[in-house]
Formats: sequence, C-alpha cells, structure tokens
Amino acid sequence: MKAIAANASPQAIHKTMTSGEWAMLAGLSVLWGGSFFFTGVAVKELPPLTIVTLRVGLAAMILTAILSLRGVSLPRAPSVWAAFFGMGLLNNVLPFCLIVWGQTQIASGLASILNATTPLFGVVVAHVLTRDEAMTGLKASGVAAGFLGVVVMVGPAAAGAFDGEVLAELACLAAALSYAFAGVFGRRFKRMGVPPMATAAGQVTASSVMLLPAALLVDRPWTLEMPGAASVAAIIAIATLSTALAYVIYFRILSTAGATNLLLVTFLIPVSAIVLGALVLGERLDARHFLGMALIGCGLAAIDGRLWRRLRRTNPQASALK
Repeated sequence: MKAIAANASPQAIHKTMTSGEWAMLAGLSVLWGGSFFFTGVAVKELPPLTIVTLRVGLAAMILTAILSLRGVSLPRAPSVWAAFFGMGLLNNVLPFCLIVWGQTQIASGLASILNATTPLFGVVVAHVLTRDEAMTGLKASGVAAGFLGVVVMVGPAAAGAFDGEVLAELACLAAALSYAFAGVFGRRFKRMGVPPMATAAGQVTASSVMLLPAALLVDRPWTLEMPGAASVAAIIAIATLSTALAYVIYFRILSTAGATNLLLVTFLIPVSAIVLGALVLGERLDARHFLGMALIGCGLAAIDGRLWRRLRRTNPQASALK
C-alpha cells in the first residue's frame, strides 16, 4: 500500500463518503490489489529490478503527461527534487523491489496481507518521529493485535526453517515499514507547497532515475529472453492501472474524503489480491494466513477507530482505551 500523506485542503474534506467515493475506493483497492497479481505474472519471466524499473518509468511518463495536460509543471527547486528522491526511495524503490522479490518466493495474496501492516508500522513511526501523532491506548491495542497476526503467519515457518519463504515474508514486512517512513517523510510536500499530483509524478520520476542504472547493471536486460504476451501485458497494467491511474484516483479521494477515509483501502487490498491470485494464478493460502489476516484486520479497525466510536456512542462506559 502507498503511504498516505495529508495534502488535501481541509475545506474540501467531509467525513462521510459519498457513494461515488466508495466506488472509487473499491476501484482503488482492486487496482492496488491487482499490482500483486500483475507482479505474480511478470516475475515468472522477468527479474525484479527490471519489473520495478519498467513500472515506475512508464508511470512517470503517464503522470508527467497528465500534469502537462492540466497545465502544471514539475517544480525545479533543488530542495524539492531532493525530497522527491527521498520519497521515491522510501515509497517506491525500496518497497517495490522488496515486494517483487518477495513474490518470487511467496503467493501474491500473502504478500498483500503482509503489506497491509503498513498502517501498523505507520502508527509506531509517527509516534516516534512526530509530535502531533502520539499513540493512543486504542491504537496501541490495534498495533499489538496486528503484529500478533504477523506472528501467526510468519512464526510457524520461521520456527521450522529460516528459508527463502521466511526471507520473502520479512522482505514484504520491510516494504511495509518503508511505506510507513514514507508517510511521515511525505508530510513535507504540503509545507513546500507542492501539489499532490506533482508529488506523485516527481517521486516516480526520481525513482526511475535511481532504478535504471541498477537494472542495467544487475539484470542486463539486453541479455534476457523476450517475455511472453502475458508478462508484457502485466507490466503495462501494473504501470498504467496500478500506479498511474491508481495515483489519480488516490489523490481524488484524498482531496475530498481525507486520509482517514482513504485508510479503509487497506482493508480491501488483500481481498482483491487473494481473489485474483486464487482464480487466475491458482494460489492457495493456509488457514494460518487467514487467521493472521483477521488479526491484522482487527488491528487496522482499532487504529481506524470508527467502529470503536460507534461502540462508545451506544455504550458510554466503553471509553477506557481512548
């Protein structure tokens, strides 16, 4: 899941989402859930660095073209571009590479569940690094439940043998941690006055600059066999649909419904990824993976807080974890 940065105008945000915003949120979950599916197709024929480089490179061209059509140009200030490179590293280069490599070892559905821990790490990182996002008792209980879910999923495999599957699961968790740091790092773009869509285009452009030399050096793509039609289609889809189009929808929801409502997409992404992986790739998850997902979902619900607020309205005595 991409880091959520609060760049929206407070006057335009409303707490209750409209039916159109719910539809966009569902669509966004399918697009981001689909990224795990598309990656699962592409990794069968292409190495991870090449996949990630093509993803961000194509997305950068599309988002830059969208900005041009809107009459918006990317900032030129060196300080802004330094921030783009920092955001690109935390929000694209590291997590994309870790997840894609992880999917060479584990199912796309499992990778998406582990990626759903991003808000859990986000609560901890924001508590440590910011002054205005202290951890409450309710959030702490959510973090504990979520990480218990991670232990349920990863623990048995790690206890048996520290093999490639465990390393892949840890890589996906490291990607979620990187997204969490990106969420805090991305707050600076609002202070810099950089429009959200320019932030999206700038970070994927910077990511492309960082990744291209590495892909040429490590993967030597000119030595690779031409991938099949399915892999080519997956790369195009992950760049155009799961990155460029997803960012357009993402910032549209963010501008009207806010970051809190946008956090709900975290609940939906694993559902899309698991369904696509099962129906098309023939993937199957163990019972412990679904139990872990349920615990992570409970943790995310606690962090989101709206179910707890409803409970407090119906039972005023349930306020101890405020």
